[in-house]
Amino acid sequence: MNDRGWISSLCLWACAACAAADTKLNVLFILADDLGWADTTLYGHTSFYRTPNVERLARRGMVFTQAYSASPLCSPTRAAILTGQSPARLGLTTPNCHLPQVTLTATPGTKAPPDKKTLQPNPVSRLKTEYRTLAESLKEAGYATAHFGKWHLGPAPYSPLEQGFDTDIPHWPGPGPAGSFVAPWKFPDFDPDPGVPDQHIEDRMAREAVAWLERNKGRPFFLNYWMFSVHAPFNAKRELIEKHRARADPQSPQRSPTYAAMVESMDDAVGTLLDALDRLGLAERTIVVFTSDNGGNMYDTVDGTTPTSNAPLRGGKATMFEGGTRVPCAVVWPGVTQAGSRSGAIIQSEDYYPTLLEGLGLPAAPGQRFDGVSALAALRGGALARQTVFQYFPHDPGVPDWLPPSVSAHSGDWKLIRLFHGGEGGAHRHLLFNLKDDLGEQHNLAAQQPERVRELDARIEAFLRDTQAVVPLPNPAFDPAKYRPEDEGKQKRPQAKPAAQAPAKAAKAAPRP
Repeated sequence: MNDRGWISSLCLWACAACAAADTKLNVLFILADDLGWADTTLYGHTSFYRTPNVERLARRGMVFTQAYSASPLCSPTRAAILTGQSPARLGLTTPNCHLPQVTLTATPGTKAPPDKKTLQPNPVSRLKTEYRTLAESLKEAGYATAHFGKWHLGPAPYSPLEQGFDTDIPHWPGPGPAGSFVAPWKFPDFDPDPGVPDQHIEDRMAREAVAWLERNKGRPFFLNYWMFSVHAPFNAKRELIEKHRARADPQSPQRSPTYAAMVESMDDAVGTLLDALDRLGLAERTIVVFTSDNGGNMYDTVDGTTPTSNAPLRGGKATMFEGGTRVPCAVVWPGVTQAGSRSGAIIQSEDYYPTLLEGLGLPAAPGQRFDGVSALAALRGGALARQTVFQYFPHDPGVPDWLPPSVSAHSGDWKLIRLFHGGEGGAHRHLLFNLKDDLGEQHNLAAQQPERVRELDARIEAFLRDTQAVVPLPNPAFDPAKYRPEDEGKQKRPQAKPAAQAPAKAAKAAPRP
């Protein structure tokens, strides 16, 4: 071949490579923190909160009415999204990843007070770098990768920069924003914009994310935008708080003007990202996922009330009832989802990774396994073949509607919760609900449906074996005389010590869920 032929072939190859790059879809994954199923206008259960940009996103794609987080608390769900594996398999079952102790292997519990029926397992405190993450898969496929916002899966050497992300802003390992949502905040290397008083962290972070999009618009990208909103601490822009104070109905369970202002700033950040995709001509080539890491917070207090209400769902964050794990979800996938569509398919956090791999035509690594499945069929408007999804939460933080350490199985309209060793003589106890007829989980049908209980509990047992979960064990020190079943589900508030007994120096506060 002569020089002209070589040049012609090289040009054709280069053009083909450019065309292939142009056909790769980008990924924008927006994860809200503690945003409940009833905290957006997607499902018709709020008139107080306003989320026009979430609605705008939903009109472009598909809304899932039965989307679930992997856990009722944040870090386990975040780990599940990145690995496609259940918290049961990972051993990461509590949001303890900001604490200094590094634990990489879950172990059985060894001690519990006599009023507890079980020994809770000791969970891991970091997302191990041995797990292959979604970011690593996409990075190997040629994607630019960036993480913005909350991480809460461990500081370096377990930070986003060690888990497949090229960029991490603000590179913060904590459970929430550093000090405040409104500047001045306390991030070590992330300051407010000069001349912008009282800047909101989501405004600042979204602006940085847009700048990153502008720099990487010529190549496929994975932008992991994990908001700090709407987690504690509860503060917001003053003008927004006052605006919503004037709208609040004192008789409504959703009446915190501060929380409404936080939801608005969250929604504004979604709008900023969508505006950038439109302006840069990227919207038709970008998959957008919007969801939350767990249900809305029903146990803290702000403005004299709880931050939010998850009604008609029961419970909230840190509970295994629907209010703790059913979350808002909208997905836009060009060429796959139909604009303005809705799906009743049951999906969960573990599904996003295998779904993206299949839809992008990328293979899993040899030996890589997922506890989730590809939801591509549901995104196309069809049904999923999977029988059951599971959620594992072997802990019992004392929030309203708390349950003893448990695991749940959803199958069709039915949901079974196994309370480990919660029955007589160390046997498991069960709660069975038909969610179609009883969305608020008020009527336990376990006694009326023993065969269904046995069937779903057998699936739970197989799931625990498959994931090699470290499960709660019977507490050998359990004393029935000290157990008060009537306290189950009631919020446990720490009792203040009398002033005369207060220590000279305050002890470090227990970690907030």
